[in-house]
Amino acid sequence: MERGKTPEAIHTWNMMLKALRAIRNSALPPILKEGLGDSDFRVLDVLLDKGPMPVNALGPKVDLNPGSVSVAVDRLYKKGLVSRVECESDRRVRTVSLTEKGRRVFVPIFRQYSALLTLAFQDVSPEEQRQMEDVLERIARRAEELGEQGGHR
Repeated sequence: MERGKTPEAIHTWNMMLKALRAIRNSALPPILKEGLGDSDFRVLDVLLDKGPMPVNALGPKVDLNPGSVSVAVDRLYKKGLVSRVECESDRRVRTVSLTEKGRRVFVPIFRQYSALLTLAFQDVSPEEQRQMEDVLERIARRAEELGEQGGHR
């Protein structure tokens, strides 16, 4: 795009996607090498950060529908990385927790992932990062509002 020309939203969106794809393509292989998939990583990441939570609360945090989050939790449970405990008062509710083995396996993967992101952002100043966060938050808020309105103004 030429300097001085007003940027178009579609071009900015494509640049965001390009950056996300590049980061994902460099971050995903170490995760896959450990026998985890993208959704497995997201579930473990949330559990490491937020602690135990019901499966139905986990899905929206990792952008998975109820069926997909259940499959991911089952897969992680079979590997011994998470535990599931049924709520005594409501057997439909299962709380998922990171196991000690899950912590031992996931923490090094997460540290490697975090270090890779730090390298990807090394040419971006802390102030620019804060600006990016603010801008992306405003875009997300507006897009959510548009979604609630059926995508129309």
